Amino acid sequence: MTIPDALDLPDLPLATDEEVTERVRDLVGRAARRQLWLFFLDDHDRQLPVLLPIPDFPPSPDGGQAERLAGSLAALVEELGAAQIVVVWERRLDDRATTLDRAWAARLAEACRSARVRLRGQLLSHRNGVRWLAPDELVGV
Repeated sequence: MTIPDALDLPDLPLATDEEVTERVRDLVGRAARRQLWLFFLDDHDRQLPVLLPIPDFPPSPDGGQAERLAGSLAALVEELGAAQIVVVWERRLDDRATTLDRAWAARLAEACRSARVRLRGQLLSHRNGVRWLAPDELVGV
């Protein structure tokens, strides 16, 4: 597996879920700690040269935390000229989405819709690798 050079990223669109997952696997990989990663994409599905780790995100999306995060994402998207974002939830557990994982992902997705932030996808970085968080996993949270 070849890790892309940062200078090549603008030329490599992430048109499919598999391509997004592979990029996250290359750049974030297996979980080492609890943190949130943000990837920014342009309107041609190309990754912008900004990869933002957030080590201290709140423990719960309650109390307006998801809405505040979405507001910050909206500001970042505008400042960077991004069209969409990819969110990676890194935590050192297995690949099963916990209730808290699903709650954060569901609440953030709704908050991003309200803030008019296009969320390309959400993934889990777990102790064994990376996987996509499918929208049907977030139903009923």
